[in-house]
Order: sequence, then C-alpha cells, then structure tokens
Amino acid sequence: MKRTRPAPGTADSFMSSESKRTRSHSILDAFSPVRHNSAESCTFRKWNFQIMYEFDKIDVKIVNLLIEDGRMSASELARRIGDISERAIRYRIERMIDEDVIRISAVIRPEAFGLTIKADVWLEVESDLILDVAKKLAEFENVTYVACAIGQNDISIQVVAKDTSEIYHFVTEVVRKVLGVRKTTTSIVPLVLKDVYQWRVPENIFREISEKETA
Repeated sequence: MKRTRPAPGTADSFMSSESKRTRSHSILDAFSPVRHNSAESCTFRKWNFQIMYEFDKIDVKIVNLLIEDGRMSASELARRIGDISERAIRYRIERMIDEDVIRISAVIRPEAFGLTIKADVWLEVESDLILDVAKKLAEFENVTYVACAIGQNDISIQVVAKDTSEIYHFVTEVVRKVLGVRKTTTSIVPLVLKDVYQWRVPENIFREISEKETA
C-alpha cells in the first residue's frame, strides 16, 4: 500500500500560518517546487542505452565541433570538416537528434542569476520510495541534477543557492522532510573543472571508428 502524508518535502508542509502570510520574505520561498503542470515540472527523459546508431568519423567531428560552439552553422561545419556538403551536415545532425544520440539545448549558468554556491547532496532512501523521492526532488527549481545510484547512496542531487545558509536550510528543512529520506550527506562544490556538456568523444573511440572505416 502506498504511504502518503500531506505535501511532503514542499515549503508549505513545514511553514507556519504566520510564515505563509509573509512567504515572499522567507528564505524558503526559493525552494518551493516548480509551479507548472506535472508533465512540465518533472519530465524524466530516458536515455536509450541500447542505441544502435553507428557513428562514423564525420559524425564525431560534427559532435565535437558543436561542443565547441553549439551555434555553429551547417555551412561552417561543412567548411571546417571539408569534403562534405551543407545539406549532408544538416541531415546528419537531424538523424542524430532523431536517434536520441545528441540533444541541442542552451546551458544556463546559475552564477549569472546570483546562484554562486553549488552543493552535491547524496541521499539514503527507503528502497521502495527511491523513484518517488527522486521525482519529488526534481520538482525544485534550485535542484539542477537528480540521479538514482547504486551503492551506499540511492540518490544524488546538485543544488544551487545564493549562499551556504540557503543550502543548509534547503537540505535540513526540505530534503530531509521528504517522505522516504533516511540520511543526507552534503558537500559544497567550490570549483567545477569539467562539466557534462564539455565531454568529448574519446580519442581512442575516434581512432577505432576511423580504423573500422579504412579496414
């Protein structure tokens, strides 16, 4: 039987009547869930880990150039790669998007909005509530990353905030009150040297593709 309790993990669940009346001045106001319909506020896009798409060296060059500059035009890609038409570049990009190999999106820097503090939070969660907790946490606007894990911790999230006080209040007053959360471990992240959007196709894989084509 599914266990429920009133609005777990939301700012409203632990704010008093008085604090609700002055909610716009509360530090916890920044931590309320996204106010959209459920389909928009918490959409889990599943990666297809059985992708049958076969890259060639042209595809790899396209991807690596788009990582450098996601606005690079098809004509510029064709010029940089050489011996390929602009039309062929467009076709390859569309095919990779359709096959869910690449995704085109804007990367927002939280620092531009004053959210200069990042923290990684690891959670131990009741086994039958892991996905429910993950979906709940994904609804919060200051949570930039949510993943389910295997090992000592069940869920990993990244949080952004204006200062460490906001991180503290979010973890203690919001995350820990979500139904199913047993324990949290938090680490402030002062410096990120490499992010996921900077990942490139490893050189050894590129060489394997090239060797396969020339074999």
